[in-house]
Amino acid sequence: MATETEPVEQQIPPKPTDPPTVPRKQRIDTVKLQAKAAYGEQKQNVRQRLAAWFATADIDDQKLAEQVVDSKRRQAQRQDDELLRQVGRVNSRLAQARIDAARRGDETSPQVERIKGELAALQARVETRAAEGPAVAVMPPTNRELDRARWTKKATRVAAVLAGGYGYLHGIAVEPALLLLSIPAGGFGWWFLSRPHVEDSTEAGAPFPQAPALPATFLADPTQAGGAMSVGSHVVMNVEQLAEGATPFPLRSVSTPQQLAECVLLAARAENVPIVEVADVQRQPWGWQCVVRVDEGTPEAIIAKAGDLETKFDLPTNGVRPQPLRARRACAILRLVDGNPFATAPGLPYRAPKSLSITDKFRIGTSVGGDPLEVSLAGVMGLWVAASGGGKTGILQALGEGVTACYDNITIDCDPHGDGLEDLGDAVRITARSNEQIEAVLLFFLVMSKVRARLRKKFGMGKKWKPSAERPAVTIFIDEFPKLSDLGKLLAFDLMLVGRKELIQVQYASQGGTTRYLGENIAQMMALKAVGPCKVGDTRAVFGDDSVREGYLPHKLSPATDTDPKDAGHIFIQGVPGMADEPIEYAIHEAPSDVLRKLAAERLDAGLLDPDQDSLDGMRNVDLPEYVEAEYDKNGELKKPAPVSLLTWEQLLRLCDAEPPAGPELTEGPARAAVEDSVAVMEKAGVDRMKTEPLLAALHEFDPETYGELGVDEFKALMKQAGAGSPITLGPIGEEKNPRGFKRDRLRHLL
Repeated sequence: MATETEPVEQQIPPKPTDPPTVPRKQRIDTVKLQAKAAYGEQKQNVRQRLAAWFATADIDDQKLAEQVVDSKRRQAQRQDDELLRQVGRVNSRLAQARIDAARRGDETSPQVERIKGELAALQARVETRAAEGPAVAVMPPTNRELDRARWTKKATRVAAVLAGGYGYLHGIAVEPALLLLSIPAGGFGWWFLSRPHVEDSTEAGAPFPQAPALPATFLADPTQAGGAMSVGSHVVMNVEQLAEGATPFPLRSVSTPQQLAECVLLAARAENVPIVEVADVQRQPWGWQCVVRVDEGTPEAIIAKAGDLETKFDLPTNGVRPQPLRARRACAILRLVDGNPFATAPGLPYRAPKSLSITDKFRIGTSVGGDPLEVSLAGVMGLWVAASGGGKTGILQALGEGVTACYDNITIDCDPHGDGLEDLGDAVRITARSNEQIEAVLLFFLVMSKVRARLRKKFGMGKKWKPSAERPAVTIFIDEFPKLSDLGKLLAFDLMLVGRKELIQVQYASQGGTTRYLGENIAQMMALKAVGPCKVGDTRAVFGDDSVREGYLPHKLSPATDTDPKDAGHIFIQGVPGMADEPIEYAIHEAPSDVLRKLAAERLDAGLLDPDQDSLDGMRNVDLPEYVEAEYDKNGELKKPAPVSLLTWEQLLRLCDAEPPAGPELTEGPARAAVEDSVAVMEKAGVDRMKTEPLLAALHEFDPETYGELGVDEFKALMKQAGAGSPITLGPIGEEKNPRGFKRDRLRHLL
């Protein structure tokens, strides 16, 4: 068994009686050597530290990138502010010029027109900058921008040292007493600079061969092309920076982004709204805009407390407008509105007749943030809901103005109660007002959609109808949908199911979005849906049960009165092709009635379109819906007549008091005589169509002297000269399924 080792007592040797001593001179030399070595080390530290400082080694590429981006942001904001100030100054000059012109009685003042042109150019610049994105959305700096920024930093530091040295010497010459004060300052400076210089170990491992590494908040969304900064990246203030005991104050006291952030955080804290951060503050002509972040729950808390926050900010009703962000669930764009956000929105652009395709996008409005609202209605079924005074007519007219400018679209206007598209009436091919007219129109195009589904393969169109001037799309507007007859609603519902691929699209408008108004729960079936001033139930019926919590707030908009337009024409919208669904308010650009009437007249003069003949010809071979067929008893006796008949295009035009299909004007001569005689022959025979050979034989018998020696080819050439074209398919006649010939009504309209 091992035993523990006994501790050994340490023996301290006795102090020598005559210790050795170092000579004084040797001690002084040693101290001098140590001081010289220390001074040399300090000089080396100073050189290294100054060299690193002049080389900006204390600023890494990440910090430099942040500074560059921040500088670009401030520059863009200054440019935006200056542009808005210019717009304000030009508006003031325009108002004064109009007053001066009115005093002189000058109705066409050149000065007013010149200032209008200047204002239009400025507004175009504002629109362009808005279309390119908010001023804060700047690209991350390139390597070239980083190099330029670093060189500028180096030059600034060298200049500062030179300027400081010159100022010091000049100060000594003027006031020698400054020399005494510089001694302790110089000593402190030497101590500070002579400390050991330690290289930042992180700098060596951060090369940027292609692009600078940025903080997470500066990085672009990896799903997006390009490198725009993410929303909410520039934090101005968080809740931890609030001063102890600070109290809320009204928005009118705010003049800087820092004050705005403090104002928002204090108001939110007072109302128990969990906003912890304010970023991306922007001054707008109508108020302020920023991005806020909550640390618990969702931005729904802001929506729920909007009224109380308006009191804290001392804003008007609906002055707090939050827009939750899909990209960052905890964030929302908060707009504090104390003016008209749409005051600088551009007006209606001029669109010449037949200058668009139905597949093109056209602008109909502007968002509260200044972004354009552009839509394409090709193959899009849409629902537009707004209460009485909500601006439904203006919304439909904005849509109608766009589609009536298309060279490949037919516009149809159905309204069982009001005036429909009103001022655009001249550019509308068919206007239907009575139940009889509307039911006939809807049945006609429901049947045509079935025909086109069979024709697409024949024309090599693929899965969707391809619009052209020869085979145009059809856009049907149905205003006051709830007031349609039951049959009309049923036909409109069926057309919604089958018309999209055939480019027979319908835009439905209603004062409500619930089943009480629409009869069926079709609101959420629509691809495109927009809601203006309404009841909260309409918001949920159209956008979904959780839509209010997500920020869709059309029920907070106010409909117009006789003397105040309020929020008429303002909407929230989903399903716009090519645009993400965001809960943001838009204002539709309404045009004056006289402008719309002038545009409609121009488009009428340019000519309105008719459906292609192939679609019209195929309609006789399509089965009708059972609910529009006549009913017979078991003995074959008529029990119930058909509620609506399928009319020809010409009959439908006559029913709706529309102009007949356009055709070449026939002058007296053999071509006109051949058409007149062909119509007479068919009427005598009691038929509405005849094959080419039997028709020519009937003409031989009708007028042997004129047609006795006329051959088939000569007859076809004569009919083509008259504008009837080549023989067309007639549908089944006897045992023949698709013989070719001429139709009586088509020939009659050539006369």
